[in-house]
Amino acid sequence: MFDNLRESADSSFYEEEPNDLYKEPAPSTSSRKPTASAAPKKRRKSSGRFLGMTAQQRFIVSLMLMLTVCLMGIAAMFLTGRMSLF
Repeated sequence: MFDNLRESADSSFYEEEPNDLYKEPAPSTSSRKPTASAAPKKRRKSSGRFLGMTAQQRFIVSLMLMLTVCLMGIAAMFLTGRMSLF
């Protein structure tokens, strides 16, 4: 059962194939003009995503959080006797 454990630990778990999807394209030398200042461009802010969620998803999460806090508050008030049904 553990015969090939050391060999499998030496080999990589992930494939070693190069993935071209995440590479930036190499700039072509013919289309670039030499400029005096080679300052890098400022990166634009991402498309309004925070924690990888869209605005609608963030709204739903915040709404669920608010409802949870309200329910926990009502339950705490019932348990401490500050509020009752009758």
